[in-house]
Amino acid sequence: MRKHNSVGDLDYIVFLGTGGARFVVSKQLRATGGIWLSLNKTNLIIDPGPGALVRVVNSKYNLRPELLDAILVSHKHIDHSNDVNIMIEAMTGGGTKKRGILLCPQDAIDGEDRVILPYLRSYLQEIVVLKEGLEYYVNDTKISTPIKHKHPGEVYGFLIEFHSAQNKKIKIAYIADTKYFDQLALVYKSDVMIFNVIKLESSELEHLSVEDVKTIIKASNPKAAILTHFGMTMLRARPQIIAEALSRELKVKVFAAYDGMKFDLDI
Repeated sequence: MRKHNSVGDLDYIVFLGTGGARFVVSKQLRATGGIWLSLNKTNLIIDPGPGALVRVVNSKYNLRPELLDAILVSHKHIDHSNDVNIMIEAMTGGGTKKRGILLCPQDAIDGEDRVILPYLRSYLQEIVVLKEGLEYYVNDTKISTPIKHKHPGEVYGFLIEFHSAQNKKIKIAYIADTKYFDQLALVYKSDVMIFNVIKLESSELEHLSVEDVKTIIKASNPKAAILTHFGMTMLRARPQIIAEALSRELKVKVFAAYDGMKFDLDI
């Protein structure tokens, strides 16, 4: 498994941004564009935060929003959903082509605090409302939301399963914002695990810390773990140094994502 390879690879992840939490987001100390996945010709974007569209169209990997198959929103907080409307516009050619799927929690599309603009709904081929314990399909890629997270609002992570270009079954976990709880390691056990790790140390905030991530990796033993969505304490501690220390201690390949990083799924 490598972090970089040719642009023509079919199975890869591009980190359009690796920032999280209010100060990193507002100062754009790290970009906040979310995560792009190309999985055997199925294209997904997860949590398109502020600047997502700009990060997509300016990517050196020739990412094209009009080729997106689905937009996945784990929850409606602004660092995860700010660019969802413009990404819907871009995916559908400004509404000229009815296409694409939006997967999001109910509170992202309903109520006075909804983040999806009502007029855009008709642009989409389908809107899927996320629920705990359900499975969904985008082409041949299976996406599931195994458990509701412990974080303000309605929040879900994603389990994504697909067959690679080499016909290998690969499972990817995206563990979105949440307070640590014991079931996380069991339900998200995967080949590749992506962690939103806002903070260096545990606190009352409902986000994962480095110690929480260490506990999950020990129990899950993935082939690779990727840290992203960093807050100020993580940036000050230097995520790369943290990832290297975790790799040595856990004997698992742990990577600290950086803005624009391409991670090839050649496992």
